[in-house]
Amino acid sequence: MTRPARLGRATGAASAQAVALLMPAGEEESSRRPSRLAAASVWSLARRLGRAGRAEGLVTHTVHYRCRGWNGAAADAAHDAEWALEEVVRRYGDVPVALVGTDVGGRAALRAAGHEAVVSVLALAPWLPDAQAADAEPVRQLSGRSVLLVHGTDDERTDPDLSYRLAVRAKKANRDVCRFEVHSDGHGLHQHRPEVLALAADFVRGSLFGRPYSRPVADALAAPPPIGLRMPLATGFAPA
Repeated sequence: MTRPARLGRATGAASAQAVALLMPAGEEESSRRPSRLAAASVWSLARRLGRAGRAEGLVTHTVHYRCRGWNGAAADAAHDAEWALEEVVRRYGDVPVALVGTDVGGRAALRAAGHEAVVSVLALAPWLPDAQAADAEPVRQLSGRSVLLVHGTDDERTDPDLSYRLAVRAKKANRDVCRFEVHSDGHGLHQHRPEVLALAADFVRGSLFGRPYSRPVADALAAPPPIGLRMPLATGFAPA
């Protein structure tokens, strides 16, 4: 029997003025229960966001999927993201939400962005199985949202060129789209983890609370393609 999707334990502020939903990695096809390791892989990011935004009222939750697969047209992870958004509204009311996903969770976050509560999307190494999927993935739901994609140039699981192609299409529908490349890093973005966490916190706090973005993020959002979609993440990046 498939378990229902659920939200993990809240971190961050005691009272929510905004929520970040963390969408973990997954698999292309699988009806098995989600991996605990996949959920654990976003805990450091959830804690970092919770600490960074605690004073402003940011609460973070990790989404626990019904199963670990995307599963083709079923798009199970995206449907679980949609359920999680409705659950946030039920628990916290009319608060702005940032969807933050990695791998399969990155694609789910992008797909679920049309919900009225969503103000921003952060997709880390989003999983797109092939060029056909990248070129067919919907982007209209991203209109009116702030969108940041981050991808390692040495990613051997998800092709960084496919996230670039998706970003190009999204930028045509929405000017508030940018993409950072983490040179020499792989799928997990482990080599430059401090910089990735700092970039994520800067973007999420800026998009949810109207704080000024750091100069690199502001420049990336303002720059036309390809510059703003191939922005290098500098070693030692930290918001001012």
